[in-house]
Amino acid sequence: MKLNRTQGAAVTAVVLALLFAGGAVTVASANRDEAPAAPVSSSADAGFARDMAVHHQQAVEMSFIVRDRTKDEEVRRLAYDIANTQANQRGMMLGWLDLWGLPKNVSGVEPMAWMGMGDMGDMGPMDGALMPGMATNAQLDELRRASGRDAEVLYLKLMTAHHKGGVHMAEGCVQKCSVDIERNLAQGMVDAQTSEIALMADMLKKRGA
Repeated sequence: MKLNRTQGAAVTAVVLALLFAGGAVTVASANRDEAPAAPVSSSADAGFARDMAVHHQQAVEMSFIVRDRTKDEEVRRLAYDIANTQANQRGMMLGWLDLWGLPKNVSGVEPMAWMGMGDMGDMGPMDGALMPGMATNAQLDELRRASGRDAEVLYLKLMTAHHKGGVHMAEGCVQKCSVDIERNLAQGMVDAQTSEIALMADMLKKRGA
């Protein structure tokens, strides 16, 4: 049967559509086969997400405390920025654990074990300080009691130590984590918190501390 030009074009379009669909299915199947497996619970990716979520939570807490203890706009602005940034990052890390089907807390596993620092011996967690750089319960109570310049100076000192501990942990993820987006987030933490450490040093100097 002889096809006119319109019929021939229609047949050609159908054939091309079927070929494209078949190719798309093949590519999709290949992409599924090549997709990386979710991290396991003992991985650096999961360990970093769990530990940094805890670490960030304390930074958020300290930042809200100091905003109620001083009227200094410079300190309050810094505290707001830290609280907002770290709350958002914490949500991302907890979301990844959900996405990977992994628990947010694992009993019997010491903090930072994924970095080879689980057994900290005599230097282990004390008075609520679960990881290096974290404030103790006594220090948090002192911050709650302080006001004005005293609260500002104490917050800046505690947050400087907190950031140094966070940078150390984030650098560990940059070296050990396998998920690109998480490793990129960790590098961003290193860069941002290193910059804030320098800023807080200047703020302490301005306050004669």
